[in-house]
Amino acid sequence: MKNDIRTREDVFLLVTSFYKKVRADKVLGPFFNEAIKDWDAHLDRLTTFWETSLFMTRKLEHKYKGDPLQAHVKVDNENNNSITELHFGLWLNLWFETLNELFEGETTENAKRRARKMGSFLYLKIFEARSN
Repeated sequence: MKNDIRTREDVFLLVTSFYKKVRADKVLGPFFNEAIKDWDAHLDRLTTFWETSLFMTRKLEHKYKGDPLQAHVKVDNENNNSITELHFGLWLNLWFETLNELFEGETTENAKRRARKMGSFLYLKIFEARSN
């Protein structure tokens, strides 16, 4: 039996394991490897994002501050508006695969639901931004 996601260290393991797969992916890798220059800082920021999302962290030092929507719109613009539902589907599949390999439990299932909602939101907002 696997443990559930319980700590920032668990979230960091999830995020680093997931992005190792993303960076190696033939379709997703080029987008991420081109856009992200400082992977250590990015992984730390995403760990904070998911920690905040999953645990509703209130501590200032571990509360996410950022605009993921604007970051994704920028990457889409820089890539000639070429991000499609395929990219979000691949991202989500790798997220679920990583979660299933490492964890199980209520927080793990919540991480799947939140990623699904976030992916749908970002996908719709990227396309909306193209028409502005």
